[in-house]
Amino acid sequence: MAATQKTISPIDNSVYVERPYNTPAEIAAALATAAKAQKEWRRTSLAERAKIMNRFVDEFLKDKDKHATDITRQMGRPISQSPGEMRGFEERARFMINLAPEALADVSFTDKPGFTRVLHREPLGVVFIVAPWNYPYLTSVNGVVPALMAGNAVILKHSAQTPICAEDFQQALDAAGLPKGVFQTLVLTHDDTAKVIAAPEVAYCNFTGSVSGGHAVQQAAVGKFMGLGLELGGKDPAYVRADANLQHAVENLVDGAMFNSGQCCCAIERIYVHESLYDKFVEGFVDLTKGYKLGNPLDTATNLGPMVRTSAAEFVRGQIADAVKHGAKALIDTKSFAADKPGTPYVAPQVLVNVDHSMSVMSEESFGPVIGIMKVKNDDEAVKLMNDSKYGLTAALWTMDEKAARQIGNEIETGTVYMNRCDYLDPALAWVGVKDSGRGATLSRVGYEMLTRPKSFHFRTQL
Repeated sequence: MAATQKTISPIDNSVYVERPYNTPAEIAAALATAAKAQKEWRRTSLAERAKIMNRFVDEFLKDKDKHATDITRQMGRPISQSPGEMRGFEERARFMINLAPEALADVSFTDKPGFTRVLHREPLGVVFIVAPWNYPYLTSVNGVVPALMAGNAVILKHSAQTPICAEDFQQALDAAGLPKGVFQTLVLTHDDTAKVIAAPEVAYCNFTGSVSGGHAVQQAAVGKFMGLGLELGGKDPAYVRADANLQHAVENLVDGAMFNSGQCCCAIERIYVHESLYDKFVEGFVDLTKGYKLGNPLDTATNLGPMVRTSAAEFVRGQIADAVKHGAKALIDTKSFAADKPGTPYVAPQVLVNVDHSMSVMSEESFGPVIGIMKVKNDDEAVKLMNDSKYGLTAALWTMDEKAARQIGNEIETGTVYMNRCDYLDPALAWVGVKDSGRGATLSRVGYEMLTRPKSFHFRTQL
């Protein structure tokens, strides 16, 4: 294993960041420091924690333009889109800070005279967060802010693709006055990541990544009783009913499929359209997709950048080729996208019809700018196809009938059901997956339940 971690920018395949891996001695010291610091931090009042965390948000946003550029250079999202992550970061952070007094409040029961009975929530201890590259600040803040607000210490290991993001968190938290050792970052190999998960000091691990990565996390934790939060793969479906607003559905679903080159945890990856709208929907979807500009993400006119690495782009190209080989029809002429070049991370968007679930592009996570569209006869057929997946993160319905949406949503095996929108996290709602999309939850008051343990106080006050 090399002594340094190298981050290859997908813009031009150059080394953008290089950081040394932490040594075993440094890792051990970080764990010991976190465990010691947490014992003091948990005694800090919730009001004081909130002051520090709000200062953290303020400090972080002072450099929001730099952070946005760092996103683009590290993982390739167009600079025209990266600033949006700063807005999402603030929304989630402020919401979880403000929610903490309610979510962490004691629950008292007064129906038995002579007894004081209280249900209390206390921090777990040291929380280890393993964050991904696709939304490096948003996915991190989902865990970091509530974990610290709940009185835990946090160790953050960021993706090898986005190490600067972890450093930005550290700098802003230090400037905000967070006590030393309560938040730390580590640069780790896969083997050392597993060792940290297994370390006795770690009480909880929050991981966002692949299904195989989730299995590795579970294996690393198998020797001890600890909580795990796992957000894993997805193959998120959308269903356009006969009563949908067609223009709105087309515009939102093109964006939901192609934003960030399809590299969103809850990107739309397969679409089912009622037969009465199918032809017009496909026509509109293709026309809008053709308008994307694929190119250098540092160009403000670009709205489709490279995928994170060449291997990811080649995987998507392989899915498309395999689907076409087995009868699918590709509706986008990739030659009209000059930047599309095999052997590079730059891949043109693609829309496929005549697809079915025997094809990888309709069953395996693509995480790229490709979408398959199928015609359905009714709600029952749509639900059957949406559930025909090993994943279950989100599902989106386009309809003007809220009652029907609720009924359909009750039948879909998924963590979140949207109506007339997609690809968005509301911090008031739990972010949760089912099946191979993971376990546990972040955000909302449920997220605080994952990061604390209940303690009951049962006092007899009258003898």
